[in-house]
Amino acid sequence: MCDIGLKIWSTNTGPLAVAAERLFKEGAFGYIELFAVPGSLATLPEWKRLHEAWGIPFVIHNAHSAQGFNPAKTELAERNLEIFAETKAFADALEAEHVIFHGGTDGDVGETVRQLKAFGEKRALIENKPFVPLENPAGVKFCRGATADELERIIDGTGCGFCLDIGHAVCSANSQGLEPYAFASELARRFRPEMFHLSDVTDMTSPYDAHPHLGTGELDIPRVCREVFLPNAKISIETVRDSLTDLEDFRRDVDFLRSVLV
Repeated sequence: MCDIGLKIWSTNTGPLAVAAERLFKEGAFGYIELFAVPGSLATLPEWKRLHEAWGIPFVIHNAHSAQGFNPAKTELAERNLEIFAETKAFADALEAEHVIFHGGTDGDVGETVRQLKAFGEKRALIENKPFVPLENPAGVKFCRGATADELERIIDGTGCGFCLDIGHAVCSANSQGLEPYAFASELARRFRPEMFHLSDVTDMTSPYDAHPHLGTGELDIPRVCREVFLPNAKISIETVRDSLTDLEDFRRDVDFLRSVLV
């Protein structure tokens, strides 16, 4: 039986946290993947209350380049450590099973390995990325950890585990001229992911990432369930949020996923 997770940001306190508590009690999901926004440690007590009151398991997602975290660049090492310290505080307090990282943008993948290894985070997972970013105000050329070879270098060099993002795999495959389902299956076979990220895909030929609701795009999700997901997979649903006051869109995504899981 697959374990479905709710992806939510640490700043989504108030109504969304209340909605998450209700849905967990109703059995809609089995864990929360909490994106640790830098500077949001003041929200930790609310998430800790959910963890302690209801035994909700947590996975923590570290900030990425949009929040200033880029381990591929030497000049950002000090700031990266500061951001990771906050992430670790969330992970420790919430007894997180995994802590997910992105490999950074541009820079050097060897620096990504060096910085992630220096964190000493035994719960670390590296997430695969699209080859090119969607929003590019700083002229970023490419993402680290988009290819199988770079992922292998990061995993071998740090000893971390792997989080396979299906939409990112489709985007990267399109950039590399590879068949998307075959590439996603290759990543699953080579690196045996501890967990997965899932959204639909707006355009199966595009190199750019999007997160539409399940069943609304072009991704053959039943095929992904058959060919890519591992038995008893931990799957975080990573679709757009339609509301800041409820999680009914997430509930519909859960219902769709459960209807096609094999």
